[in-house]
Amino acid sequence: MSAKTQRMIETARSGYELLNDPLLNKGTAFTDAERDTFNLHGLLPPYVTNLDLQVARRLEAFRTIAGDLDKYVFLRGTQDTNETLFYALLARHIEEMMPIVYTPTVGLGCQQFSRIFRKPRGLFLSFPLKDRIADIFSNPRFDGVQAIVVSDGERILGLGDQGAGGMGIPIGKLSLYTACAGLYPSTTLPILLDVGTDNRELLDDPLYIGWRHERVRGAAYDDFVAAFVAAVQARWPHVLLHWEDFAIGNANRLLAQYRDQLCSFNDDIQGTAAIAVGTILSAINVTGVPLTEQRIAVLGAGSAGTGICALLLRAMIDAGLSERAAREQFYLVDRDGLLVEGMNGLQPFQAPFAQDRQRIAGWMLSAPNRIDLADVVAHAHPTVLIGASGQANAFTEPVVRAMAAHVQRPAIFPLSNPTPRSEAIPQDLIHWTDGRAVIGTGSPFPPVSREGKPFRIDQTNNAYVYPGIGLGAIAVEARRISDRMFLTAARTIADMSPAKRDSRANLLPPLTELRTVSEHVAIAVATEAVREGLTAPVTEGDIAAAVKSLMWEPAYATYRRRARQ
Repeated sequence: MSAKTQRMIETARSGYELLNDPLLNKGTAFTDAERDTFNLHGLLPPYVTNLDLQVARRLEAFRTIAGDLDKYVFLRGTQDTNETLFYALLARHIEEMMPIVYTPTVGLGCQQFSRIFRKPRGLFLSFPLKDRIADIFSNPRFDGVQAIVVSDGERILGLGDQGAGGMGIPIGKLSLYTACAGLYPSTTLPILLDVGTDNRELLDDPLYIGWRHERVRGAAYDDFVAAFVAAVQARWPHVLLHWEDFAIGNANRLLAQYRDQLCSFNDDIQGTAAIAVGTILSAINVTGVPLTEQRIAVLGAGSAGTGICALLLRAMIDAGLSERAAREQFYLVDRDGLLVEGMNGLQPFQAPFAQDRQRIAGWMLSAPNRIDLADVVAHAHPTVLIGASGQANAFTEPVVRAMAAHVQRPAIFPLSNPTPRSEAIPQDLIHWTDGRAVIGTGSPFPPVSREGKPFRIDQTNNAYVYPGIGLGAIAVEARRISDRMFLTAARTIADMSPAKRDSRANLLPPLTELRTVSEHVAIAVATEAVREGLTAPVTEGDIAAAVKSLMWEPAYATYRRRARQ
């Protein structure tokens, strides 16, 4: 049910049945005429209000709640009661509420999911249901699904295996698809692939709501995922499938296996890469260092870290570097130190960024047989430092001061989340670099003091890119999402950077402009998909209209009674 222009809804529901449908419920905003028609008199207090007053009431209640987890529960309750009200509240107060609906508070929501569970949302596909997935999908309520976010709950943010509690991530991600890109709520479907959990605390918890079994792995896991993908393809040929928070052993290989089979992407790998590259391109306006001269140090060579490097590598090649010269600009440090050629245990996605041993042969190391981040900073003199490690405070004062000693405007991006996992605190980075650091974080932080004035810290949140990428792909029914579509998204973000017009300004637009950002990203990504021949024939003039037609504004429709069949 796409509802941008839908102002009249016909429904056979009435009374409590109507009030209990979060997509249809208007609460006290039902008019007197609608209360007559749908048998609502007496079920609601007599005063007829409107959406604006309901938002004001909910906002006041929200702000009286002290704890972030309690605020999360409050908003989830609003979503499960009245989706139009929820999205009006979220969209109008996105800066205040996004850290509750998504990172960092959603991590707490996942950890406490079994205890705060109230009403079902989305689909829990447990391993024993493998042969029934198609039947579950066949429910008519899913006829209009356009976007799916799926997780198996194994690597939730920096918190590890949360089992069925990982469902909080798909719910949160899709909330932002609607708030930021306008996808109508009924066209989105959160899915949790419940293949068990290796989290003993969950398995021993009598309140745990997931499948009580150790996590299924190997061929059985792959067969389950294959059955899921096949059922998705059969049910929704043009759906967007967004993979989220899969562990490193599965994330890259599942992406490689399925990205050409349907319109699919992994946000941890590709979405993170797009916003990181967009922010780095924006930082060039401040640092003045051309892309071809950037030296990139990354702490954390997992899916996210290598995904950032892969997209940035493509941008460097486009800017004129040879592939070999571009690869030499990257220094990735993982648990065993700097990635170097011939190192034991290199993953296939890490190998392209392993440094030639001859290039680092003359380095004086702080410890034998291991090259740490401090060694990389001391010898490579990186212009950009990226954290994707999940290791709190890993960007130490000596490391940051050493970087700043060789770079006039060091660009430092501690991207790990939730907030307690961040590699550095922005105010410390400002202090250690004498105010010269250019900063972007993965989690929200309060403003810092810069030159005696408060300055907003740019949150390099994937919400800047993935809602627009998804919207653009859906608008033109893209068959797949290419690397160039992600690079196009990154460049679009950079083009919208306030720093492009004023080098003293922020790298990213404020969160309040996310809806505009998503629209621009969607049009650019859709245009690139058409240019690459990944869609049915679409004229360029129709792309913007196709995007806009999908962008629902939270507003109440008028209802008409339909007789039951």
